[in-house]
Amino acid sequence: MRHGEAAYVSEDGTVTDDPRNVPLTREGRIQASKQAAVLASVEFDKAICSGLPRTVQTAELVLSHRQGVNLEKIPDLEEIKGGGREFPVENVNEWLKHVANPWAGADHPEATFLGGERFMDFAERVTPAFDRIIADMSWQCLLLVLHGAVNRMIFNHVMNTSWQGQMSVEQDNCCINIIDVDTDEDGVANRYLIRAVNLTAYDLNKSSIHLTNMEQTAQRIGELLADDN
Repeated sequence: MRHGEAAYVSEDGTVTDDPRNVPLTREGRIQASKQAAVLASVEFDKAICSGLPRTVQTAELVLSHRQGVNLEKIPDLEEIKGGGREFPVENVNEWLKHVANPWAGADHPEATFLGGERFMDFAERVTPAFDRIIADMSWQCLLLVLHGAVNRMIFNHVMNTSWQGQMSVEQDNCCINIIDVDTDEDGVANRYLIRAVNLTAYDLNKSSIHLTNMEQTAQRIGELLADDN
């Protein structure tokens, strides 16, 4: 899963200075509850999140009626890190252009996300962490609650495709992805079956979702700035 809608912009219109530690919005909690209902019959025997508040809260809502499933936190699966202030509201028009295609040139060795973490370094922490989870023979049905870019990186990894070009696997707020994994006796994956991608029970036919989450956030920031002026 991806986490539910996060409060990058608070209800009073304040833009966060620390996108890593934002909680879910009220809408994000509703999304998580609706997705939890979809997963109610699934018997998870292990649960993992990145440890950032928005993934913890989403996972806890999904697991709220289950007994005996502990939530493990793996920092290597945290979202890709931007540089400094990730929401440069003083230059929101340029940022809007950037978020429409944030992965352009991401295959360059020194390419970074918003001037922060290199995409190369991001891949080198996410994919080994995912492989270690797959190699763990202690679980049969796992709940992973992570982030948009992290989930995309995992899809690129399991489908053996290049990192974000003109085609991208979209990850809407709180979406559900379903992947079955066949492993050998040593826990090495020899087949991935992708059964579902980007399911959102709160808007199954995507009729109200036309922008990416980053575009929606940038658009809201732009509207707030316009109101202030």
